[in-house]
Amino acid sequence: MARMSAFQRLVTKYQRDVDFLIIYIEEAHPSDGWITTDSPYIIPQHRSLEDRVSAARVLQQGAPGCALVLDTMANSSSSAYGAYFERLYVIQSGTIMYQGGRGPDGYQVSELRTWLERYDEQLHGTRPRRF
Repeated sequence: MARMSAFQRLVTKYQRDVDFLIIYIEEAHPSDGWITTDSPYIIPQHRSLEDRVSAARVLQQGAPGCALVLDTMANSSSSAYGAYFERLYVIQSGTIMYQGGRGPDGYQVSELRTWLERYDEQLHGTRPRRF
């Protein structure tokens, strides 16, 4: 849950200039599969689109104000972007501007924060110099 908190802080800070979108893919640690002890949720493997919709509603409670869409049951978005388990991207005008590492180990909100800070500086001018 700490990851979502850091991500949610970025959404709050940069939402005036950036559209955030979560693509909910297949469940990485379903309760009826590869179980992890640190998951705050009990979500079984999705066997239908309705299952995925129900699970996504749980996720969206932890990310208010962030748009949420679902991957297909064939997991086409996950396959196209190499997103399994989780991954952060910045896409601008159809071009991938930032591609984070694969989660959980490569999932670094701090790297995304650095990219967003630089982007914010470009949009709103440079930071004042300290003397």
